[in-house]
Amino acid sequence: MERQKSIPLFGTKTYEVGVEDEVPTTKSILLVEDETVYAELLKEYLESFDFSITIAADGVQGLKKVMEKNFDLVICDLLMPNLPGDMFYVAVQRVKPDLAKRFIFITGHQNDPSVSEFVKKTKSLTLFKPFEMHVLLETIMAALKNPRR
Repeated sequence: MERQKSIPLFGTKTYEVGVEDEVPTTKSILLVEDETVYAELLKEYLESFDFSITIAADGVQGLKKVMEKNFDLVICDLLMPNLPGDMFYVAVQRVKPDLAKRFIFITGHQNDPSVSEFVKKTKSLTLFKPFEMHVLLETIMAALKNPRR
């Protein structure tokens, strides 16, 4: 039996709304991306869907953020200066193994053999730039619902 909740809207009228129609709690996402303009664009888009976004410019900054705060999901570029995405992922696996199950990688280097090998080895969710924003949103929802084992 579906649970329902009465929500008064526009004065005295009351409408029945199913519990599954309620807005989900805000999820926190760490976005590790070295391209500042691109990171800000993704942040603005995802915040419009009530996600809380923290940006790190590389894997070193990302690791510091992971140690400071618990995140529901990580979106990570693979090729970055200082500490690339694959090495950042390995570090997160060691310090927060449950978080390593909730990664989405983004990259513009689809034809790079090392990227292909990493994606294949980790069986990770990966989006190749350029991707459509709604695809990113759908991938996030899938990753939050079903983290990798």
